[in-house]
Amino acid sequence: MFPVHRGRRLRKNEVIRKMVRQTNLSTDDFIYPIFATYGKGVKKEISSMPGCYQESVDELLKNAKEVYSLGIPSVILFGIPEHKDEFGSSACDEKGVVQNAIKAIKDAVPGLYVITDVCMCEYTIHGHCGVIERGDVANDPTLELLSREAVSHAKAGADMVAPSDMMDGRVAAIRAALDKEGFSGIPIMSYAAKYASAFYGPFREAAESIPQFGDRRTYQMDPANRREAIKEVALDIEEGADIVMVKPALSYLDIISDVRSSFDIPVAAYNVSGEYSMIKAAGKLGWIDEQRAMMEMLLSIKRAGADLILTYFAKEAAKILNG
Repeated sequence: MFPVHRGRRLRKNEVIRKMVRQTNLSTDDFIYPIFATYGKGVKKEISSMPGCYQESVDELLKNAKEVYSLGIPSVILFGIPEHKDEFGSSACDEKGVVQNAIKAIKDAVPGLYVITDVCMCEYTIHGHCGVIERGDVANDPTLELLSREAVSHAKAGADMVAPSDMMDGRVAAIRAALDKEGFSGIPIMSYAAKYASAFYGPFREAAESIPQFGDRRTYQMDPANRREAIKEVALDIEEGADIVMVKPALSYLDIISDVRSSFDIPVAAYNVSGEYSMIKAAGKLGWIDEQRAMMEMLLSIKRAGADLILTYFAKEAAKILNG
């Protein structure tokens, strides 16, 4: 007795495989992270993230132009300031590194959509995401700082702001501040379900944001909690988030899927630094096919339900997708 149903019929060659493919990656799916730093002529490779750099504005413009030429529609900016203090004051500086980078990119590559990370950890001497009171991040005083930072990014010309701090109520506070200042048209992409993950290690080198004491588990989510993500996402949508994000991506594909099936709103996922670095390290050692592993990982994130993928692989993946 031979099988009636033969799945292999539709796997016979690349033509038919492409015709019946259920999930497709596109350069339109990607958002490329860029680390802006002070100075001139600075392009400092991040040791734990090969191919990624801290770049001064003059250098990151070259990067932004390449991103746009590859068909990647958007970048997200992170800032490494020259001076840090207890309150992350330079985060709101109209001449700060991110503010200058926004203006330069919008002038040089006006078609590139510029998103900014809104957080305090890169700007504070203690490396935490807000105001410290009694040894922990104080939620409500931090909201004022985040709101001021978001408004400063909007004034500089940002197309979208993305709060990543995980303070309660920050989406509502930022939305109110933007609207009050006349920026009602600026959308918010909320890091809605951001877990306290071990996969952020390389990023903390890149953004120079290692906590000087304790950790971030009092405000980032417990990796064991699945249902809580739906609650957090629902609250951010209620507060005015236009796009919600799950971070990290690879170890939280179930969360991406849950969010996608629960809400009719664009879902982003952050393919974080540790996920990037693992592929890079294993590829360098010859343990895996780096390109195939990269594309398979990105495809899995899209298949889980992400509409947008923030990834350090964006340029490499775009070159493959563009043929």
